[in-house]
Amino acid sequence: MISRRSTLMLLSGSLAAPRAAFAATPREITWDDLLPPGVPYSEIIGEGELDEVNDTWNPIYDENATKLNDTLDGAYIKMPGFIIPFDVSAKGVTEFMLVPYTGACIHTPPPPANQLVMVNAETPWPGDDLWDPVWVIGKMRTQLQSTDLGQTGYAITAEKMEIYEW
Repeated sequence: MISRRSTLMLLSGSLAAPRAAFAATPREITWDDLLPPGVPYSEIIGEGELDEVNDTWNPIYDENATKLNDTLDGAYIKMPGFIIPFDVSAKGVTEFMLVPYTGACIHTPPPPANQLVMVNAETPWPGDDLWDPVWVIGKMRTQLQSTDLGQTGYAITAEKMEIYEW
């Protein structure tokens, strides 16, 4: 029979265990995972308009472009992408859009909302690493937002970031 004192000792020992032992492992996702199940990528790109004066193509997205994968709402994830900064200081970048390819939203028309992610980083990402692909690790939310560069479908509070290497 275990005494009351032994039980209290066991419980207090478990409270002192390092948090790292209980840390969750993030679910690694790709950009395809942002699409809702059953909606292929080919169905989120609508028609488009050719702007001959500016020599650009402006996509016209249909309702599939704002359909989100609700299973990712609240998920602890790890995903790769490129940074389009919104808030840059001497310490680095804390608010940015994560995009699937370099130059998205700046040199090309923005991808659809379900292919763009707003990120708020707890620790600033160095400003001299803005062109490198990154891993973003944190809690994801499904959330349509409008920005100057495009409509985003997801948001992540990034607790950790690292250089993406393949």
